[in-house]
Amino acid sequence: MSITIATEKQNNILMVKLAGELDHHTARKTRSVIEDELKLMKNAKLILNLAELNFMDSSGLGVILGRYRALKEAGGELMLCGLSPAIKKLLQLSGLLKIMTTYENEQEALKAYEVTL
Repeated sequence: MSITIATEKQNNILMVKLAGELDHHTARKTRSVIEDELKLMKNAKLILNLAELNFMDSSGLGVILGRYRALKEAGGELMLCGLSPAIKKLLQLSGLLKIMTTYENEQEALKAYEVTL
């Protein structure tokens, strides 16, 4: 049970690639890494790339929803990309897909951000 978290910044956009499992064992670490990166940015836009995430439970949903709320309050935005069928189904059942924007991949999400800048 592990997760790999890779971050990359472009202007006010933080791209986070998650690989492995986002569950109660890895949620705290994931939340901490993302929050530490976002603290240094203003009006940040966050792209969460979940293409290599092979498992997520309710703790993972909590991490995503928490970042969504915090960004929204701070004038930022969160987008999801690279959703596998299993992760997409979990996000649909939780209702998160009704409030979050999703894209096929990082490139599409970046293009969407460029249009809104």
